[in-house]
Amino acid sequence: MKSIGEMLPEFEKKAAEAPKGRKRQTERGELMRFFLRHLNHSRAHDGMAPMTMAHLGTVLEKIPTQDLYYLKSVCSQAKNFGKTFWWELDPTKH
Repeated sequence: MKSIGEMLPEFEKKAAEAPKGRKRQTERGELMRFFLRHLNHSRAHDGMAPMTMAHLGTVLEKIPTQDLYYLKSVCSQAKNFGKTFWWELDPTKH
């Protein structure tokens, strides 16, 4: 019995492959990269290890994308980006 890959012509095999690289960019991913860049900059000055995209994803997983735009504007206007970011995420502060 032949496998499905042997039955498909070459042009159909290439179309079925996943795209290489970062071609699936989303607005949420762009916001996460923005937060990651700013948070890691301040973490490097404090001597802490850089935060990974996976860790930031778990921190922001319950927050809707519209609220991330609000968080971005508030943190961008603040003097201390990281302190404002973590303060806004803490539900006991509100």
